[in-house]
Amino acid sequence: MIRLSGKLICKNLEESESVIRLLPEHIRLTSNEPGCVAFDVKGTADPLVWAVEELFVDRKSFETHQERTKSSRWGIETAAILRQYEITKVASGQ
Repeated sequence: MIRLSGKLICKNLEESESVIRLLPEHIRLTSNEPGCVAFDVKGTADPLVWAVEELFVDRKSFETHQERTKSSRWGIETAAILRQYEITKVASGQ
């Protein structure tokens, strides 16, 4: 399994408002992708920072998600937002 864990870090409230506006559709589309086990993006105490947790069954499904996301409305409109992610391989059941 492949786990992505990290943060979206907005430069200003305008970027954060874009996340708020686009996030529901992004979560819906991602959650329906084959191989998506878990997908969670939540606001933090800082209105400019979002916690991101993703889990996919394998590298192929994770990479397919990444490719779809790049050309999606979410990917295009949030491209300038800083992403600090760690991607790790994990055993099933963790």
